[in-house]
Amino acid sequence: MKPQKHTSLPTRLSLWKISAISAFIIYIFIMYHIYKSSVCILPVKKPLNKTASSPSPSTNINQLIFIVAASIKTWPNRRSYFQEWWRPNITRGYIFFDQNPTTNILPWTYNNNLPPYRVSENTSKLEVYSRHVKPEVIRIVRTILETFREGDKDVRWYVMGDDDTIFFLDNLVQLLGKYDDTKYVYIGGVSESVKSGLGISFEMAYGGAGFALSYPLVEALVVNLDRCIETYPYYAFGDQILSACVADMGVPLNTEKGFHQLDLTNDISGFLSAHPQAPLISFHHLDFTSPIFPTMDRHKSVRHLMTAAKVDETRLLQQAVCYHKQTKWAFSVAWGYSAYIYEQLIPRSILRRPLETFTPWGFIGEPPHYMFNTRLVTNNSCETPHVFFFHSITRLSSDSSSSSSNNNSNRTTDEIMMTYIRYKPRQLPPCSSDHSADYISTIQVYSPATKLNFVGNRGECCDVLNVDGKNTAEIRIRSCEKTEMIVV
Repeated sequence: MKPQKHTSLPTRLSLWKISAISAFIIYIFIMYHIYKSSVCILPVKKPLNKTASSPSPSTNINQLIFIVAASIKTWPNRRSYFQEWWRPNITRGYIFFDQNPTTNILPWTYNNNLPPYRVSENTSKLEVYSRHVKPEVIRIVRTILETFREGDKDVRWYVMGDDDTIFFLDNLVQLLGKYDDTKYVYIGGVSESVKSGLGISFEMAYGGAGFALSYPLVEALVVNLDRCIETYPYYAFGDQILSACVADMGVPLNTEKGFHQLDLTNDISGFLSAHPQAPLISFHHLDFTSPIFPTMDRHKSVRHLMTAAKVDETRLLQQAVCYHKQTKWAFSVAWGYSAYIYEQLIPRSILRRPLETFTPWGFIGEPPHYMFNTRLVTNNSCETPHVFFFHSITRLSSDSSSSSSNNNSNRTTDEIMMTYIRYKPRQLPPCSSDHSADYISTIQVYSPATKLNFVGNRGECCDVLNVDGKNTAEIRIRSCEKTEMIVV
């Protein structure tokens, strides 16, 4: 029995040791994981706070580079268009001429209202030049490459346009701010003309209307640009070639309705008076249309429109519709441009369609002619508006006294008052014998001094304040109520 007792003792000691060692290992394992968890969880909060820092500053005008394709022949007439939108010492960019400037353009350096000019590089050395259907457009395509080589710092967007393109800069900056400029982004507008779409493209940004390319896209594009130009010797337009190059990089067009190629002719007032519900970004081809204000020439018309734009660019051409039920009149206001009175309560869904005061671009074939719905101009008294055009603009201060839009008063302004003057007698009988609007000669429109925010924009509403016993009608533009519907 003793040997049995002797052999069982070490066995029990071994089991105890094994249990103790196992317990110690388990303890160490548990404590290690507790320690590791504390090390991982607690410090993680600080890096998360760092990465969740405020977003990068919003886009500003200094981060845009403008590339303007110009011609020695056209520049003298188009210079005034350019100077209406260019902001000396604020905007950045280059004007590219097809040849060295002539004496009627120089001396350039003494004119502070213009950016530096460049003469486009000689593209005849390119192999594709001799077989290109229109070799002169190659130099326009390559202006983006030549601009990129300038090495400008802190650039987010390259914006291309022609010497007769008119940009509305505040709206453009606001629009570009919606997009991520660290990605490959291509933004512009299509033509208003079906003919242009069929003949050129429905899917490209038209260069006369202007378009924007993000820095990363341009950085990648210029590497492949000359090779891409060689791929498309049968394209006759620079914007067409660039669009194809961008598409070959897998980048789609972001279409925005405020870019206007204006492939329309004659009187475009009907189009401008029913502008799409989008910020106005650009105009083009104004030399091919009637003056936008019929009592002025083309250049004075642009300058006059800019007086309204300088006060509130965000509302420019934005349409507001309201009704005066007692007289059964409908009012349609294109802010900063025109105001219409219809002697009939026409629904807003109809009034947003432009009156076809204009004619198609190029050869007039079978309809459709336009990329949007229109209303035909008639002699029907109930469908033909009384037309008023923008005349003057005034800021109304908080103390109810007025000051000129050119006054640099520091007083807070609450409202802007715009005056629209009748263009000419309508020369039609009234729609209703007892409610003629012939006696109205002036329309005064009041709007908020705050800028219009296009994020989630549903447009604005308005109220007719007074039409009785005067030759002036008064309208106030305001934000629409949450569930408000504009009904006749």
